[in-house]
Amino acid sequence: MKSGHSVQTEVFASAPSDPTENPEASFPRFSLLDVRLTATRIEQAVRRIVMLSKRPEVRRHICVFAVDSLLRAHGNPRLSAIANASDMTLCDGMPLVLVGRRIAKQDMSRCYGPDVMLHVCDEGRAAGVKHFLYGGSNQEVLEKLKANLTAKFPGLEIVGDYCPPFRPLTEEEQSDVVSRINASGADIVWVGIGTPKQDYWVTDMRAALKPSLLIAVGAAFNFHAGTVKQAPQWMRRNCLEWLYRLLVEPRRLWRRYILGNPHFLFLLLRQALTRKPFRLGEVFDGKMPPTKQA
Repeated sequence: MKSGHSVQTEVFASAPSDPTENPEASFPRFSLLDVRLTATRIEQAVRRIVMLSKRPEVRRHICVFAVDSLLRAHGNPRLSAIANASDMTLCDGMPLVLVGRRIAKQDMSRCYGPDVMLHVCDEGRAAGVKHFLYGGSNQEVLEKLKANLTAKFPGLEIVGDYCPPFRPLTEEEQSDVVSRINASGADIVWVGIGTPKQDYWVTDMRAALKPSLLIAVGAAFNFHAGTVKQAPQWMRRNCLEWLYRLLVEPRRLWRRYILGNPHFLFLLLRQALTRKPFRLGEVFDGKMPPTKQA
C-alpha cells in the first residue's frame, strides 16, 4: 500500500497546481462515508467548469452530492465509484461542507447545484459556452427553464433540450438522444433527472457524447423553472433547507429527512470511530488511491 501511495504522490507533485487553469490539475478531496468529496469554493468550481467546457479533448462528468446522495452511495459500490471517478463531486449540502471545513480543515464553500448552474450560465457567456438541458418532469418545465435562464442571462446559448420519459429509453430513443446532443454543438449537458438515476446516466452516456462535460444537478431544473420554491437564503446557510423542503413536500420527502438525517449522523459517528473505509475527513490529492479493504 505504501509503494502505491508514493507513486500517487509523485504524479500529483508533477501536475500543475491550479485546477482552474489546467485540466490535469485537481482540487483536494476528503473522505466522507464511501465517497471522496471535492474541497473547493463555488467560484473556483465555476471557473474550472467554464475552463473545461471549452476543451474539446476533455470528456468528464461532475456530480453534485447532498446528504441524501451520500446515503444512497453508502454500500452501493457502483454509485460511490461514479462519484469518485468524477472530475469533481461537489458538496451541495452544508453538513458536508462543515465536515470539510472542521474535520478535513479545507478552505471550501457550499457548491449548491442550482447556484453552480446559474453561475456557469452567467460566466460562460463570455467564453461562448453552449448548453444542452436533459431532464425536467415534462416539456412545460423545460420551456419555463429555458425562458427563465435566457431572460436572466441575455446571450446565453441553450442549443438543445430533451425531456426523457419516466421509464428506460428504448435503443432507438437512446440513439436519437445521442444524435441530438452530439449534433447540437453543446459544451455542457446539464442533467436533472434525480439521484441516483442522473449519476448512472452521466457515466453510462459519457463515452457516446461529444460535449466536454456532463453535470448532474438534480432539482436545479425545477427550482429555476419556478415549479418548486427554494428555501430562503438564511435557511440554506444554516443547514435548515431540509426542514423547508420537508414542510413544502412532506409526503414525498418525509422518509428522506425524518429517517435519513439520523441515519447520516449515525454513519458519520461510526466512521469517526472505526475509520472505515477511510478516516473521516482524510484528505487526498485529487484522484483517489485504491479503496482500503474492510
